Formats: sequence, structure tokens, C-alpha cells
Amino acid sequence: MFDVLVIGGGPAGVSAAIYAKRAGRNVAIIERACIGGQLNLIDKIENYAGFKCVSGIELATNLQEHAQELDIPIIYDDFVNISESEDGKIVECRTDKYVAKAVVLALGNTSRELGIEGEQEFKGNGVSYCAVCDGRFFKGKNVAVVGSGDSAFSDALYLSSLCQNVFLLTKSDLKLHNYTFSEAEDKNNITVLSSAISKKINGNVTVESLTYEKDGEEKKLDVDAVFVAIGRKPDTKMLEGKIQLNEKGYIIVDDKMQTSMSGVYACGDVVQGNMKQVSIAVGQGAVAGNEANKYVLLSKRK
Repeated sequence: MFDVLVIGGGPAGVSAAIYAKRAGRNVAIIERACIGGQLNLIDKIENYAGFKCVSGIELATNLQEHAQELDIPIIYDDFVNISESEDGKIVECRTDKYVAKAVVLALGNTSRELGIEGEQEFKGNGVSYCAVCDGRFFKGKNVAVVGSGDSAFSDALYLSSLCQNVFLLTKSDLKLHNYTFSEAEDKNNITVLSSAISKKINGNVTVESLTYEKDGEEKKLDVDAVFVAIGRKPDTKMLEGKIQLNEKGYIIVDDKMQTSMSGVYACGDVVQGNMKQVSIAVGQGAVAGNEANKYVLLSKRK
């Protein structure tokens, strides 16, 4: 029996665990992959107050060390279900079940797919959703990045330092919030193809080209990899019918990060809201961890 179980070890989840632990609660984090979550996929972070520039991996390492210093157990398992019982919340994972008086859902999200022919076939063989993870495999080669926002632009900038040529295909004009297009002006190996709709990924064993449509005409781009950066989606399918979600699958919470299930809180990229940033995730985690602590205290008094 835990006082508080935090599902997800990204910035939001670790923040929630820290606040609940420092309040004296018996806390554990359940994480399916590695502490830091998406931070481990980010090259540089330059908009987190107090850090002029920090790598995602460095920040993820700091989070893990902070949790370890507070003796917060990290359980590596894959969350699949949550239910209520007289004993508390039953958290079911792939390999075991856990019981907690309060739960914080910091599930994060997953990459959206293009949904075009060849994408599934060449996953891991030229189709990637993480430039920082896989970019080094295509050093000196030609690659395509598909996307119209900050993530795609960031990936193109990162890959330009490794690859011979980077083609950035956007459905419309670039929509940048954390970057300016001038940051790419000194990169003479980035080509932006606007109003380009990706149609098919071609190859034999690995990716060899990308077919796209522009101005009503189909064209083929010879590339060795296609990096998909068209956004992310919440990982909440297991919560359908149990916790209230919005039309896009994000968890609906109030100003105390409380979900529709009593004693269950949510924070970070999995909750509704347009701005997905490390600073926001950490702040929401602090609120969720504090409120989970209050819930446990009230339940002990009953």
C-alpha cells in the first residue's frame, strides 16, 4: 500500500513525487521506459528558467538523481488500468498490481504517425520519430523531416549538423513559437518545401525515397530517412470510460489537477491545454503532488 503512486517519470511525474514525498507521504513512481520521458529525446532546452541552455538528457539525469536522493522508489512497469476498491485505487500494470490512496497520472504522450504507405514497413529502417535518437545513423546522408511546427524545425536544425542535406516538408507555412526562421539562415543544407503533402515512403530493405505532392503534382525525393514530427497524442486509451477526457483524449482537470475520479490527479502533457512545456509540467506536477498529499491526509482522518 502506497500513499501516493505517480504514473510516469517525466518532469511532471517526478515533480509530483517530490512534493508528495517531502510532505511525508509514502510515494513511488511507475515508469515504463526511463526517467525524464521525452527529455531524453531533446537535444537542447533554452526556455526553462534558470537554465540558459541544458540538454534534455542532463535534465533527465538531474530528475532521477533528485528522486533517488529522496529515496523515492522507481518501479519499471507498464501501466494498463486503474480502478477503485475499498482499499484505495488499484493500479494494474503489465507485471504486477499496486494499491494507493491517491494516484497522479503523468502519462505524457506519444508521437503521431503520418498514416501513409510504407510508414509501418520502414519503422526502424529509415522511418523515425526522434531525430536526436537516430540522427547519427544518417551522418553525411540526405534526410527528410515532415512537420510544420517547432518540433519539425528543431529536428531540421539538429539534423543539418549531421546530414548532407535536410528537406523540411510542411503542409502549410511553418508555425514557429519557440524559434525564428532566421535561425536556419546560416544553414545552407536545409531546404524547406512548403505545401508539400507526403504520400508514400519507398524503399527495399531501408528507406530510399519519399513521394510527396506539391501544387497538384507528385514528386519523389531521394532520401535515406524520413523523420516524422507532426505532433503528439495523449496515451490515455486505457482511461476511456473511467476518467473524463476531452475530444482529443486529453485528461480534463480542475485548477487543483483533480480528475473526474476522486483521489486521482493528472499533470503534464497528458492534460488538456495548448502549451506543452517543461516549466508547465513541473508546475502542474507540484500542484498535483501537493493535492494528492492533502487527499491522503483527509482520508486518514476519516
